[in-house]
Order: sequence, then structure tokens, then C-alpha cells
Amino acid sequence: MPKKKRLPAGRVALILFLCQMISALEVPLDPKLLEDLVQPPTITQQSPKDYIIDPRENIVIQCEAKGKPPPSFSWTRNGTHFDIDKDPLVTMKPGSGTLTINIMSEGKAETYEGVYQCTARNERGAAISNNIVVRPSRSPLWTKEKLEPITLRNGQSLVLPCRPPLGLPPPIIFWMDNSFQRLPQSERVSQGLNGDLYFSNVLPEDTREDYICYARFNHTQTIQQKQPISVKVISVDELNDTIAANLSDTEFYSAKPNRERPPTFLTPEGNTSNKEELRGNVLSLECIAEGLPTPVIYWIKEDGTLPTNRTFYRNFKKTLQIIQVSEADSGNYQCIAKNALGAIHHTISVTVKAAPYWILAPQNLVLSPGEDGSLICRANGNPKPRISWLSNGVPIEIAPDDPSRKIDGDTIIFSNVQERSSAVYQCNASNEYGYLLANAFVNVLAEPPRILTSANTLYQVIANRPALLDCAFFGSPLPTIEWFKGAKGSALRDDIYVLHENGTLEIPVAQKDSTGTYTCVARNKLGMAKNEVHLEIKDPTRIIKQPEYAVVQRGSTVSFECKVKHDHTLTLTITWLKDNGELPSDGRFTVDKDHLEVADVRDSDGGAYTCVANTTLDMVSASAVLSVVAPTPTPAPIYDVPNPPFDLELTDQLDKSVQLSWTPGDDNNRPITKFIIEYEDAMHEAGLWHHQTEVSGMQTTAQLKLSPYVNYSFRVMAVNSLGRSLPSEPSEQYLTKAAEPDTNPTAVEGLGSEPDNLVITWKPLNGFESNGPGLQYKVSWRQKDGDDEWASVVVANVSKYIVSGTPTFVPYLVKVQALNDVGFAPEPAVVMGHSGEDLPMVAPGNVRVNVVNSTLAEVHWDPVPLKSIRGHLQGYRIYYWKAQEGSLKRNRRHIEKKILTFQGSKTHGMLPGLEPFSHYALNVRVVNGKGEGPASPDRVFNTPEGVPSAPSSLKIINPTLDSLTLEWDPPSRPNGILTEYTLKYQPINSTHELGPLVDLKIPANKTRWTLKNLNFSTRYKFYFYAQTAAGSGSQITEEAVTTVDEAMASRQVDIATQGWFIGLMCAVALLILILLIVCFIRRNKGGKYPVKEKEDAHADPEIQPMKEDDGTFGEYRSLESDAEDHKPLKKGSRTPSDRTVKKEDSDDSLVDYGEGVNGQFNEDGSFIGQYSGKKEKEPAEGNESSEAPSPVNAMNSFV
Repeated sequence: MPKKKRLPAGRVALILFLCQMISALEVPLDPKLLEDLVQPPTITQQSPKDYIIDPRENIVIQCEAKGKPPPSFSWTRNGTHFDIDKDPLVTMKPGSGTLTINIMSEGKAETYEGVYQCTARNERGAAISNNIVVRPSRSPLWTKEKLEPITLRNGQSLVLPCRPPLGLPPPIIFWMDNSFQRLPQSERVSQGLNGDLYFSNVLPEDTREDYICYARFNHTQTIQQKQPISVKVISVDELNDTIAANLSDTEFYSAKPNRERPPTFLTPEGNTSNKEELRGNVLSLECIAEGLPTPVIYWIKEDGTLPTNRTFYRNFKKTLQIIQVSEADSGNYQCIAKNALGAIHHTISVTVKAAPYWILAPQNLVLSPGEDGSLICRANGNPKPRISWLSNGVPIEIAPDDPSRKIDGDTIIFSNVQERSSAVYQCNASNEYGYLLANAFVNVLAEPPRILTSANTLYQVIANRPALLDCAFFGSPLPTIEWFKGAKGSALRDDIYVLHENGTLEIPVAQKDSTGTYTCVARNKLGMAKNEVHLEIKDPTRIIKQPEYAVVQRGSTVSFECKVKHDHTLTLTITWLKDNGELPSDGRFTVDKDHLEVADVRDSDGGAYTCVANTTLDMVSASAVLSVVAPTPTPAPIYDVPNPPFDLELTDQLDKSVQLSWTPGDDNNRPITKFIIEYEDAMHEAGLWHHQTEVSGMQTTAQLKLSPYVNYSFRVMAVNSLGRSLPSEPSEQYLTKAAEPDTNPTAVEGLGSEPDNLVITWKPLNGFESNGPGLQYKVSWRQKDGDDEWASVVVANVSKYIVSGTPTFVPYLVKVQALNDVGFAPEPAVVMGHSGEDLPMVAPGNVRVNVVNSTLAEVHWDPVPLKSIRGHLQGYRIYYWKAQEGSLKRNRRHIEKKILTFQGSKTHGMLPGLEPFSHYALNVRVVNGKGEGPASPDRVFNTPEGVPSAPSSLKIINPTLDSLTLEWDPPSRPNGILTEYTLKYQPINSTHELGPLVDLKIPANKTRWTLKNLNFSTRYKFYFYAQTAAGSGSQITEEAVTTVDEAMASRQVDIATQGWFIGLMCAVALLILILLIVCFIRRNKGGKYPVKEKEDAHADPEIQPMKEDDGTFGEYRSLESDAEDHKPLKKGSRTPSDRTVKKEDSDDSLVDYGEGVNGQFNEDGSFIGQYSGKKEKEPAEGNESSEAPSPVNAMNSFV
């Protein structure tokens, strides 16, 4: 059967007509072919359900319908009959139901507001329109109101209300100034969905007197304007209490100071809100916040993600819009306002409702008497819509009864219909958000088949293209279609045909033998109809010679050729185009059959010229580019590589030679010096060119030597001083006769892979070397030292053969000879090889160890007999490891072994890198190509003591003024028995010079040592190392200072070396000197001064620093105060232990100087000063040191 393409199922009867499939079943109303065919009315055009009219123009309410016979029209208004004959302003368009209400001459649009419905009726039924709600558009004026000026501080929020008048349809809102310029908007200032203008915070530049809200009513093309609003933004400093007291609440929003604040929402209010939207509409959610700095808005959906292709952000992300909203978009949406001081969020609960929408709208039904069918009306919505049926515009409950009709919810089932069953049914699906109304007729017809395609239609098709033969038909019941070819042909059932449901026959690839007469037959129970059409297959149009690219000089003539071959029964038209447009209307362009000639070529003539060959059935084209260049009267000679040779010819074709001749190309003004000849072997290496020979540039022939069984092609390249030409076109192919191979395989080897085999390998001949078909190899072998005959085998074109069952490691003689279908190659060379190796059987004997020093040993052994090696000797391998005495065998598996390999037949080797004072074991093994042999018995040896490594650590602890304690860890590698430690140390002075070196021996069992009687406040460097009987090991060094708090001293020394500190001390010294001079003068005068009086009144043993706020001076004591405690003043006296200086009433007194305090304020011993009193110096305490204090002690006195 021919393949059929079916329409979707779901209805009982299908009507197909013309040459196309129809989606809603209807009867074709062809006045010539179907004049007597009746059809119920069908509404084809009507006004929208919500019809807003312009009150300044006449009202036109559309209602168009078709049917047979033509339907009549009537109207209802607000549910009652609308008698248009009684209203002189209302007329109905002839042959139509469209109403025109003439309100421009008289009357008002408001008079005709209402709900209109049109009915189209004929003898087969009545179709009704939607309920058309007619309302005039309205654009009311703004209510006049007095708007007070608004004054507010910089940074406050502000909302300017718009509140436009209610219009029909609602107006479009925008804000402008007096100059009709739109006010700029940003993240800070924006217009809300309600039309209000929101300021998240105001700035001085927002001050203006012309904030104007405009409402544009598009339907009436009018714009209404609100009264201007004046806004003044001032800073807090500009207001005083008097002005602020006189401002009302509306003039002055609040008294809060201008400061930053977190966001709060201006709209919507509260933390949550609800939003309801209808399916298919645009969901718009809005959040506008105030705050300082200006908040940024973010949106999320709490229980899902925002749809990527339907989500848009408007108004600086303050408005979220989702287009084509559906029930899946319901949920909670959250907007988040955030600035640097915080964030706030608002949740909007969105519910998506839906007006009714079609799932399956009822379709027109054409049945024949006695047939069954159904009308299905399925709709969805939220809430679920209610389905109701009408028949001819009357609710089906009160419509005339029809026994063939049964209502089952959203389906009407028809059974055994008759002509009286014809009617128009209306399905109404409605809920609270709207309704749907669909008309679908049931037309019961009894019609024999009719073929609507014209008889004897001729179809002409280009060969190898699809052919479509039409058979448009109609009938009730639905006719069946069959196609026949020829007068007595059978129904077309071959796979090369495709029968479409609309009756069209398709031949996917039409051939010449498809030509002929085809008959379409339509049958139903009421009759049969047939129609003949004719098919002719034509040859395709081809361009056999295309126009070619041309470069011509200005002023010359150029010609393009376009030769076309076409079917002689078709009319050919050749058209020339320039740059895809018509040729210039210029006499210089001449078209003659298949040529285009352009004379006196100009620069403007350059471009693409296209030859277009047209027949009534097909079209082909070809293009070429014309380039126009300037004329060159005497062109300079062109120096280039030669043009390639051409006209290659093979002559004197023999088995192993041929003569090649050629014609040289242009030498381009450089003589040809030689020709290079290359060949290609199309049989074995197609596409790969090889060098054949070279001949002199004077020759144009060459005698070439050839190899057997090669399919030769040759090409020639010319060479001059500038280089070589491109290769010529290849010559004809020449296949030489086969011959026996000239050579044998190379790289022949005989090596065993297992102890009992011999693997013979070789490099095979390539296809060029085979000299003929059937290339094979004769592989031969025998033992070298035996009397056996040669064993042989012939193998295919491979590169390896394995001989099994051989003795282990026996020398063999092998050879490989090539052969083909013609014969054998010459006798091959003999190569010696060996069968496979096996592991050695014997271990080396008489292993001796000679310890050279603590890290090196020499090992000797006796060689293994060659027969016991059973393979190629690779060398000997020594395994050695450290072992504990007495536990050699017990811990073998846990010991890390080291390996040294000695190549060849060596019988001794050195073991470097041994650890001193260690117990070692080793064994020796022989190695061949297969692996290692057994190990020799383990030999043990000991390495002598060596010098130890450095101690693992050295720490200096508990430093005091004259002692230090050293702690250390023993060496990680003693390399013997430690005998003692050596400690050397020496002092380091302030200039980093080293003092005398002290050498100290410490017993080996010590890890701690205290050094006493050291110089206090002195840095020492220590050198520490261990010793064994072999000598001294590496040393470790450390430095330390004999002081309790070395860090503080370091900081004080650092301060003392600063330039600013030196300058300060010099200034203080100068001031003291001046005071001493003044005191000396006053004493000589015998007078008293206030300082002395205060000193007498406050006999404190400690005299305070001269300056109250400066604690950098040292501490001075009088001899009298020291005498009271019966203690002489110590040299280098220090501050109290709490490092503070007590302060009394007098801060400026100077006392008699007794034994002065030596002051030094840096490490290099710079002198501050020493003051002597009038009294004699008392002896120092016996236990005190008489040497001068160190710089560190001196600095400790300057707190």
C-alpha cells in the first residue's frame, strides 16, 4: 500500500479537499463546483468583547458570517431584541450584520452603551457572536485642588502624589516640568505603578517649583495636567527655631537631623501583602524603599527560582515583571531593600487565577445520514469553568429535542444522524474572570464524491525531483482515494509512491519512466468520481561552460561565455546580471546568445557578472568577477619561478624503464637550470610523491628506471635561480610487470622471549619492494653448534615468527628470505641469535668484605660459571643493609635494603655511603637478561667509629648578671661512643669584636652546664661539639647576654643611639650648667633662694627630676639623705625596682652634689656628666664593685 500521512484522530468523519489539509472541518464554498451544497452559518468576524469606542466618531459594531444559503442577521441589546429599523441613526451593512451608529450628526455615544450580541441564521441553524460590551472612552479633568509648597530637609524621603482621574481606559502617567521635559529618574527618584513620584532621599538639586503629573488618554489622544507641586530642600543649618516653629506638619515633614538611616519601605506597607493576577497577563510586583544612602532592591522567589526567559526588571529593579504568567508562578516573592546600614524585606503572596482557556474547542462536523459523531468542548481555568451548551443560540435545555443527540458534560454525542440533525451548537465556558464562546455546526450531508482538481491537468517536473499530482475531492461520507497509472494499470501500491490524505500522489524522485497518465478515483457509498492528470519529466538545465574570472585593462574589451544545456521542449531564457542587478543600459554591453561582451571597459564596470539560465521549471546560475586595472604601456619584465611543465607523455614503455617527455612552461625571464622528476605509486602509496631523478634544464625527455609491480605516475617541476615551479599535472599511469623480490628483509634478529622458544623478527619489505603480488617470507633456523638441517617455514607478510620447544639459551643461526607469486629473492644473509634465557642457577661464591674506612667497604666474589648463568651476563648485584647483631634473620623482612649493580663480568665493587659504627650484612647475585639468580650466603661486617654529627640542639637559659646555663641534646648520629663535649666561648664587645677564647671540656654524660663568673651585661658566643675516639664532630653555635632582661636593655640601647635623644641630652646638660652658674653666684652673695627653702622643708632622700613631665633623667641622691640610712651612695646606682621615680612638692630644686652618679647614655661610652659635691667621698661598701657601670646599667637609670 502507498504510505499515508494521517491527521490527528479525535473525530468520526474527516473532510479533505483541495490540495491542503484543514484543521477545522468545513465545506468548501466554491460557487462553480458546489452551488447546491448547503452549510450552516459560521461567524467569521466580530468586534472585541470589551469594545471601547471614541465618542467623537461613529460607532461600528462588526458581525460577519458565511453560510449556504447566505445567513440573515439580528441583534440583541442588553439581552432584548434590538430593532434597528426603529432607530434612524442605526444602519446594517448589506449582506452583513455589521452595525453603524451615526452619532456624529446627532446623538451621544453614552446613549448606545450596552451589551450587544449578533445572530447569523439560515435554514441549517443559527450562529451567535460574543457578548460585545460597548463603552465610550472617557478622559475626565483633574479635580482642582490647592497644593501647598513642600519644604523638607536634605536627606529626608518624599512622596509626590499623582492620583489621576479615573478614565476609560486608564491613562498613562508621567512626570514633567513646565518645559514639557521629562523629570530624570534614578535609583533614588522613581515613579511607582500608581503614578506617584517617590524620593528615597532628597538632595538640594531636587528643589523646583514645577513637579507636574500628566495623564495621557491614548484612546482620545488627550493629555490632562495636575497642578504643579513646589518642593524646597534645605539643610538643617538654614532653619532656626523660629522658622521651624511656624512650619506646619505638611510643610515640614519631621525634625529629624540629616543622618544616614537603614531602609524602610514607602510602598507596599507592612511586612506582607497579597497580589492576584490572571493567567497570560503580565505580573507586576513593586517595592520602593527610602533610606540614606539610597537602598538597592533585590528580588527572590522563596519557594523556587524566577523564570529565566520571562522575568524582567523595570524602574531600576524596583518593579519585577513576569510575562505570560501561569499558575506555576504562584507563590511568595520577596523584595529586599539594602544599604550600608541594614536591610529590610517584604513578602508578596502571589495567586494566579485564570479566565477560561481552551483545552479542546469544538470543531465543525460534517456527517452523512446514519453516521455517528461528537462535539467536544473542553476548557480550563481557575476556578474551574462551567460548561454550558446552546443550540442555534438557545440554551440546550429549552431547545427543540433531537433524538440523535445526547449530552454528556462537555461532550455532545450524535448517533444515526439525519438531515434534520443539522444545527449550530454553542459551547460557553465561564467563571468569575470571563467566558469563552465557540460555534460549531453539525452539517448532515449526503453527497457522492466530487473531484475538484481540473481534468487533464498537465504536470511538468525536472528529473530527480519530487512530483506532486493533485486530486482535491469532496464527498459525504468521506470518499476513499486510489491512483492508477495508464489506461489498464493497477492501483499504485509500490513503495516509490506516497499517498497523502488530501488525495495528492507524491513521487519522491521522478524519473524519465515516471512520464505518463495518472488517474485519481474517489469512491463512497453514494458513487464514484475519477480524474486524469498527465506527468512529463524534463531534463535539468545545466551550465556546461561557466563565465571565468577576468582581469582586463581599462579601455579594452572583455567577453564572458555561458554555455547552457537544457530540455529542448522547454523555452530557455538567459539573463545577465551585474552585482545581482540589471546590466547598465549602455551600448558598450552586448548580449549575443551565450556571450556577454563589454567594450571600452571602465573602472565602474568591475564587479560580479552572473549568467542566469531560466526555464519554466528550473533555474541555474554561474558568476565570474571582472577586475579592471590601469593600462601599462610597457610592462616591466616579470621575474619569477618558472611556470610548471605540461603535456607529459610516456613512450618506450618497457618492463623496467620508460621514456618521459614534457613541454617546459614559461621561464619568467630566468633560464631553467634543471627539471626535477617525481613519481607516485598509486597501488601501494597513493598520494605520496617520491624523488625519481633530475635532468638538465636543456632536456625535455628522460629515460627512467622502473621497479616491477608499481603503478607509476610522474610529474615534473622546473627550477631556475628564483626557485622551483609548481608541479605539473600528473602523467598517465603505467603499471610495470611483476618480478621476484630484489632484496630480503633487514634487521633480522633471533631472541627468545621464554626459556623454551626463539623469536625471529625482521623488518618487512614495503609494497614498492615486493615487486609483485603475494609477498611472503621463508623463515629458516638451526642450532649453531649442532649438525641439524635447516628447519624452514613460509609465513604471510608479517614481521615475526616464534620457534617453540628450543633448549634454554642455545645459539641459533637464522635467515629470512622474501618471495612472491613470481619467485624467491636472492639467498639471504645468516644471522646468529639465541633461544630464550632462564634465571641463573648458581650464586656467586667466596664473597669477601674489606672495610676501607667508616663509610666505605670493598666487596670481592668469585664469578659464576657461564653455563650456570643461562643467559647473557648483565652483571652482578649487591644487596646490603644495616642489621642488629644477633637479630639478622629475625628482622630481615623489616629491613630496608640497598642495591648496587656492577655491569659485566666484574668480581669486585665498592660500597660507599655507609654509616660509621654500624653492623651491616650483604649478599651478591648474578644478573642475566631474564633476571637475578639466587643470593650468596649473607656476609656481615662492622664499620669503625666516625666523628659525630653536631649536637641536635643548644639552648641558653637562666641568664643572670654573671652566669649562663647551657642545655643541649646529644648528636642525632653519634657515629661511635661519645667521649666528651668541648665548649668554647668568647665575649663580644659593643663593636662586635671577639674577645679571648675559653676552652672547656664537659663529660659525655652531661646535657646541662652552668658557666659562672662571667662579665655582666656582656654578650658571649659559644661553640659546642661532641667527640668520639675518631675525632671531633661538627659544631653548633649560639649567642647569649648576661642580663636578666636583655630585651629591655636592647630597647634602651636602641633609644640611646637615636640622634634626637643625643640632642635632647645635650640641651639638658646645657641647662644644668647654666643653673649651676646661677646657684654659684647666689651662694657667693650669701642669699637664699626658694629652691633651697623648699629643700630644707622637705628633706627627702631622693631628689626629683628637674622637669615634671620628663622622666628621662637619671636619679640623683644627696650624701645627707644617704647618711641617714647609714649607706653610702653606690656608683652606678639604679632606679627603684618598680622603675618609677617619686615626686614631691618641689620639681625645680638643686641640692649640694655629693658623690656624683656617673651617667652614660649609649654603648660607646659617650660622657653625660659627673658632679662632685663639697663633702668628701665615703668609701664604698665592701661587696660592691668599684668598676664603672656598664652602658646598659646607665641606661636603666633613665626611665
